[in-house]
Amino acid sequence: MFTLTERLTITAGGTDTFAGIDLGSYVDVGDRQALQVHSVDYIFQGTTPDADVVSDMGNGNELHVQTTDLNRGGLVFANDRALVSSASIRADGNGALDRVADLFPDNFGKGSDDGRYVVNDQLYITAHATSLIGPLNVTVRVNASIVTLGAKDFMAIAIQSTAADN
Repeated sequence: MFTLTERLTITAGGTDTFAGIDLGSYVDVGDRQALQVHSVDYIFQGTTPDADVVSDMGNGNELHVQTTDLNRGGLVFANDRALVSSASIRADGNGALDRVADLFPDNFGKGSDDGRYVVNDQLYITAHATSLIGPLNVTVRVNASIVTLGAKDFMAIAIQSTAADN
């Protein structure tokens, strides 16, 4: 297993912030190689690594982050096939953070057969804050491995991903 990371800096509330993780070096269609995602972690930080997140978010505001294997151009519902992982936090009126209804980190299992297979050449990250006082940083950490799938399994995942694109 190895870890891929990407950091987003959210500077404005009410708008989406985008980033991506290039998987072109890990996914090989000709050899039926896919990226197997074992877990995704989200780390929330303020303006600086040691800043108070609530102070930069402001009380009563929410932050949503999603990782998908297709570019949907914004946040998606939880039943979207492209959704790999998601997280949400809220700064309540008392200056404390809450996870809202979204559970994270997303852990797909501990075995070598457990995980979410990605055959696309990019992971897309979208973050959306309702409002901000100062910039927020979100680091996405994807723990993954490279696997070679059988022809039938690879084709099934590729077709499902293509169908989800429509």
